[in-house]
Amino acid sequence: MAELTLNEKRLLAALSKEKKANAVNLACFLNATPEAVVQWAHLAEDKELAKVERIVEKEFEYTEEGKTYLQNGLPETQILKIVKPGTTLADLQGHPAFKIGFGQLRKKGLIRVAGSLVTKNENKSTQAEELALKNPVSGEQNTKDLIKRGILVESETVRYIISITPKGTALVNQGIDFKEEIGTLTRDQILSGAWKTANLRKYDVKKLPKTIYPGKSHPYQRLIEEMRQILLEMGFTEMHGEIVQSAFWNFDALFQPQDHPAREMQDTFYLKEEASLPKGWECLRDMHEHGGNTSSTGWGGKWNPGKAQQCVLRTHTTSLSIQYLATHPEPPVKAFCIGRVYRREAIDPTHTPEFEQLEGIVMDKNVTFRHLLGFLKEFYQRMGFSDVRFRPGFFPYTEPSVEPEIWVDGLGWVEMGGAGVFRQEVTDPWGVKCPVLAWGLGVSRVAMLRLGLKDLRQLYQSDLEWIRRSPVHAPAQTGRKA
Repeated sequence: MAELTLNEKRLLAALSKEKKANAVNLACFLNATPEAVVQWAHLAEDKELAKVERIVEKEFEYTEEGKTYLQNGLPETQILKIVKPGTTLADLQGHPAFKIGFGQLRKKGLIRVAGSLVTKNENKSTQAEELALKNPVSGEQNTKDLIKRGILVESETVRYIISITPKGTALVNQGIDFKEEIGTLTRDQILSGAWKTANLRKYDVKKLPKTIYPGKSHPYQRLIEEMRQILLEMGFTEMHGEIVQSAFWNFDALFQPQDHPAREMQDTFYLKEEASLPKGWECLRDMHEHGGNTSSTGWGGKWNPGKAQQCVLRTHTTSLSIQYLATHPEPPVKAFCIGRVYRREAIDPTHTPEFEQLEGIVMDKNVTFRHLLGFLKEFYQRMGFSDVRFRPGFFPYTEPSVEPEIWVDGLGWVEMGGAGVFRQEVTDPWGVKCPVLAWGLGVSRVAMLRLGLKDLRQLYQSDLEWIRRSPVHAPAQTGRKA
């Protein structure tokens, strides 16, 4: 029989009377914390003297919004109640719950809208949702939907039930010695030799200690910092800029025509604010309309200054590159930016409406397309991707253009972004006379490959267990095997 600590003995003595008890109640009786009692119980369980049951219970709380709906009914229920034969949209729009309720009814297929007329779909109701609101059940789909809508908040409570085994009962009946144990020797005990006869606590040197998780930054943030450090070591300067940009800098300055599909509402987040045009904007107008002072013919048509003044959430960090060049038109220039960009994307495992992009530019005399390929290859190899290749691409503001790809075992060649040499139509309005190499690379895609993730959304979640398991350094598992 393995040696018992004094605390294990005290626990078994208490359990011999109760047979089974809650850890909280035992903690009060033993004048200890519940956490300490559970730890002692696990030690006794290892010796088959006690049994520990971990019971997880789900609890639900109503948000302020949820409390209102509990009293008045869900918004869709409130709207559905007033839908009668002949009801029109105008009849419903004055109801306080219309905005949320009407959208939910259409989403769930509970109503039909024909012109301005609104009718109920037969055999459809919100009864199941109302039942979930009044009696939420963990794991039930309607309950999950209510949590997602911010109506309910789910929480977990964990309690431990500790019981004594027949083996533990037999040991207690034989009699337990409650002589005090010494866990730490004092200086006087060592000098006097009292330690020789002391009742020393037994330690199992083979038993693993409790895991301690050190503080560390998020794996995604560590990768971003690694990229930043690589570019700084390669001699680049970091540039910064605002998230809100004018369409002038986000689109027009990059020689993107004003009727380009990427500028439509379905791809871009437009804001109600407007920004004034920078000094010298007329040169850009001329470039779009007829090519300015270059050999280009431009896009033709009439360039609209009003459209260029619209504000957007930047769709790429290339808008910062052209602004940097406008204020630094003389060579040499080596600059980069790692920043968040925004696009109207449906959320799925490989797409989110906001993500990080790595932007870089190099401007100097006599730099060529081959230098661009060299910069990109060097960057990816420093990131741990040994096999890099390039294939031709097309972008409105670079020519020639290229798309870098890296090899990942199990996936093959993976496209990582776009790059090229800025067209003269982009650089000429700002007095830039030297070639400009430019690239925009997907940061989150690199992170997924380095961290071995299948779902992009995990990069933005506060999953403590995943963060704890993630090593501080995760080298890329890439490169074709010989």
